[in-house]
Amino acid sequence: MNSWHTLDTAAVIHKLDTDLEQGLESEEAGRRLLTQGPNELIEQGGRNLLRIVFEQFTSVMVLLLVAAALVSGLILGDWPDALVILVIVLLNAVVGFWQEYRAEKALAALKKLAVPRVKVRRGGEVGEISARELVCGDLVLLETGNLVPADCRLIECVNLRVQEAALTGEAEAIEKSSDVIEQIDPPLGDRLNMSYMGTVVTYGRGRGVVTATGMQTELGKIATLLQQTTPEKTVLQLKLRQLSMVLVFAAVALIGLVALEGFLLQGQSVKEIFLTAVSMAVAAIPEGLPAVVTIALALGAQRMLRRHALIRKLPAVESLGSVTVICTDKTGTLTQNRMTATVLQMSDHGLELPGTPETADSFSQTLSRDSVAQLILAGGALCNDAELTGGEGSIETVGDPTEGALVSAAARFGWRKPTLEACFPRIDERPFDSMRKRMSTIHQLNDSGGTITDLSETLQRAVRLLGPEQAAAVCFTKGAVDALLPQCTSLWQAEAPIPLTKERREEILRINADLAGDGIRVLGVALKPISNAKQHDPDPESDLSFLGMIGLRDPLRPEVKEAVDICRRAGIRPVMITGDHPVIARYIARELRISADDRVLTGQDLQRMDPRELSDQVESVSVFARVAPEHKLKIVDALQARGHLVAMTGDGVNDAPALKSADIGVAMGITGTDVSKEASSMVLQDDNFATILAAVEEGRIIFDNILRFVRYILSSNWAEILAMLLAPLLGLPIPLYPVQILWMNLVTDGLPALALGVEPGEGDVMDRPPRNPRQPILTRASGIHILWVGTLMAILALGIGISGYRLSADTGAWRTMLFTTLVFCQLTLALVERSRSASLVQIGLFSNPSMAVAVPLTFGLQMAAIYVPFLQVFFRTVPLTLAQLGACLALSLVMILAVETEKLISRNIRRRRL
Repeated sequence: MNSWHTLDTAAVIHKLDTDLEQGLESEEAGRRLLTQGPNELIEQGGRNLLRIVFEQFTSVMVLLLVAAALVSGLILGDWPDALVILVIVLLNAVVGFWQEYRAEKALAALKKLAVPRVKVRRGGEVGEISARELVCGDLVLLETGNLVPADCRLIECVNLRVQEAALTGEAEAIEKSSDVIEQIDPPLGDRLNMSYMGTVVTYGRGRGVVTATGMQTELGKIATLLQQTTPEKTVLQLKLRQLSMVLVFAAVALIGLVALEGFLLQGQSVKEIFLTAVSMAVAAIPEGLPAVVTIALALGAQRMLRRHALIRKLPAVESLGSVTVICTDKTGTLTQNRMTATVLQMSDHGLELPGTPETADSFSQTLSRDSVAQLILAGGALCNDAELTGGEGSIETVGDPTEGALVSAAARFGWRKPTLEACFPRIDERPFDSMRKRMSTIHQLNDSGGTITDLSETLQRAVRLLGPEQAAAVCFTKGAVDALLPQCTSLWQAEAPIPLTKERREEILRINADLAGDGIRVLGVALKPISNAKQHDPDPESDLSFLGMIGLRDPLRPEVKEAVDICRRAGIRPVMITGDHPVIARYIARELRISADDRVLTGQDLQRMDPRELSDQVESVSVFARVAPEHKLKIVDALQARGHLVAMTGDGVNDAPALKSADIGVAMGITGTDVSKEASSMVLQDDNFATILAAVEEGRIIFDNILRFVRYILSSNWAEILAMLLAPLLGLPIPLYPVQILWMNLVTDGLPALALGVEPGEGDVMDRPPRNPRQPILTRASGIHILWVGTLMAILALGIGISGYRLSADTGAWRTMLFTTLVFCQLTLALVERSRSASLVQIGLFSNPSMAVAVPLTFGLQMAAIYVPFLQVFFRTVPLTLAQLGACLALSLVMILAVETEKLISRNIRRRRL
């Protein structure tokens, strides 16, 4: 049905069989979910199993091998070789399929977790659920910053504006209304009483009834346009592709050289030269690199999820390891995000608030004698969008933590918010925004006051003192004290309003600064009588009367101090950017040792600075206070101009530009808006600064593992190539048959190489500076390591080959020994490549369970290739004697000794430098 806009609220509720006050019951919602399906767009462009299988046979290397098998079997008549090649191609395809299937599943699981959460009223209770669980008939609560999760008929709008550019192309936000539209088929942009999936709430709040979900939504109808996207290639994958191209050109030159050697020096047949050239190409090019990178990134993203960091964009995984600056908010990230009202501060006295309901009774007697304190407490709870959940004995809130603390404080003294709102219903409001730094709500004054007559009488008396007329409503305004005072003309003292002079303003600001200096967040509360509740006040925030202040404390997260210390050891500078008062920011920065001095730049300071001045300042200033979201973008740009790789946290709609501009945008999972999450690369599910550090650590581990894999693979491949190149020059026949090279690439580039990709992080991973993202994958030091390790491996294999060739008439034995020595050397190399600095004894043989399984399994496969009769035919091996096998094992241990010696020398050099 597309005519929901033509129906009034009662008709919509009737057709969808729901309840305007209670919403759907959970059981009914569950039944509808089964019949309607999840609220999600069905992807058309995903990689299904058949596509993954097909892609295993489309690489140039695989096609070359298939061509070699066909030539070998059909033209040259050598069917055993052809069969072996095809079997190995199939095994490679199975391994590749399994790797990529796991990566696809991992990414799909992460994508499902990235679905936004939405506030829904079900069974009379407001709660948060995944947007995937929405069904037609659900009552959805929409607030500033939300992505609209489904198509909805709006039934309540309070200054609600929705940006619908995703559907209509109209950049300007549309003001919404719940009124019926009589036109049968107006354009989407003219359906003012509807909100559509994928659009953004930019202002105000509202309620809507879900009318369509998933592919039945307007967005679902154009889903194919939204699905024409290709997976992002990471910087690392692009660099590895460049490396592969270099290796391809090198392989072509080597193939020509080997073919020339085989033809001129050894008189090989065309068949042998052809197959050898193809197998050499496979040996030279690590075609598994892109898959391994994707797997490492996807599995790393899953590990980050277990540490409460949800990766939304895969490139963020590798970029995290290079972060040099983390710009973090304060509230909820460095602190516990459990704000508690601790003090009511009037102009002439203050009251400490007890922290639990058990201690509230004695305070209630004091409160009953202090009408100004009553007004502050009630005003803080009424001028508020947080909601109480649970029964009468429960004080749990849903919404902003600061607002929740105000609601909780009133509830502890018997003024539960639903009761307050029933007695003083909200009839108008001006939502909070970061520019005004305040929020206002207008409430009707009832004669009876319902169940809280004392508060009603206090309010009636207050408005009589402030105005000559009998007021019909009252406006409560709360916000930052320095933003609220300029709107006030009077001040409450001794339970009566007095003029707010310059001296009294300065005294209030001094008290505010003193409280902030003790780490207390301060909100001012003011009121204003409204003479006529039916007439809209064009400026309800003028001529206010200042009541006093509420002090709230948000304790530091216990793990943050250590996390900041780790940050500094890791060469990462933490920068705090907050909208709070500079005094509070300075206090928190001092407690956490974020700043070495007490320097703080405010939003006003940033406003006066040009980009060059700010670029000079950001290197030395680590605390920014009283900043608006647009200032975050300036700070990010200034840091990036200085060459930093920046991670930036944010939670609001206006934070989206800074999150997009930062190298790593980090959204808050608990307090963050849907818009901020969509703009981010990563979402903190616990809004915890320490989680960012955990993600950075995982990013560094992932890059280290990819580098281990690259060093190991290229060292092994270089050894195989060098053995093939040098053997003819040393008077040996072909040292390795093509099937043997293919077998080595399958077993040693398979399980041990993949095990390196899941190696646990080294102990010093967060004790070294970030890597330079502009630095190539293979540094000069890594290149030298690959060359000498591969050369040593080739020398060991050729050495045993030459000895066997000269001592034995059995050519099969010396080839099998050379072949086996290379395999064993690559296995021992995998063990020592697990760390670039720590010895094998230090890291332990069993600290990586995957490697502990991969090495014995690969060893067993090689034994099978030597001693199982039908495999001997395929791989042209002969059974080795115990002495011959022992010699191969002994030579492979030389690899451990050589690489461990290199590590020891490197450790001593570093120690002398320190």
